[in-house]
Amino acid sequence: MTSTIPTIAGKQAVLAAMPAHPAVKALEAWNPKAFTDAKFDFGELTLTVAADEICGACSAVQAAGYNFFEDMTAVDWFPASPRFQLSYHILSHKFLERIRLRVMLDESDLSVDSITPVWPGANFYEREVFDLFGIHFAGHPDLRRIMMPDDWEGHPLRKDYPVEGYR
Repeated sequence: MTSTIPTIAGKQAVLAAMPAHPAVKALEAWNPKAFTDAKFDFGELTLTVAADEICGACSAVQAAGYNFFEDMTAVDWFPASPRFQLSYHILSHKFLERIRLRVMLDESDLSVDSITPVWPGANFYEREVFDLFGIHFAGHPDLRRIMMPDDWEGHPLRKDYPVEGYR
């Protein structure tokens, strides 16, 4: 099913079109400089935040009524820069909707704060992203490989990882 609402791209366009949206209002009230971009497409809202502010953004939307951390994953946009995208999917039972918080990371600094202090359920998702993409989550309670053997070389979901592995 596709949304009949047209795509709204860019922070200013989303602010103008959706000023009363609870997640938009929460991020603007919390730290408008850390809320860097937005897009509404296919009925879903994606809010981009600065990498060093992800915990604050999670706390802000949680306080606004987004009560359930659903999952998170990463995307490798190689060879683009910034190369990596972290996508956090968060649900509100009150508003009956999902939002996506997005963080972009440059290959030169693959570290972001763990959101486990806000949502403990992020633990294994962050471990999976660490294992398969090599992104470090500062402050994670147990950051170690979860899928690959401990002695595995490299991170197999990176686009520059050899198809047959390192030999």
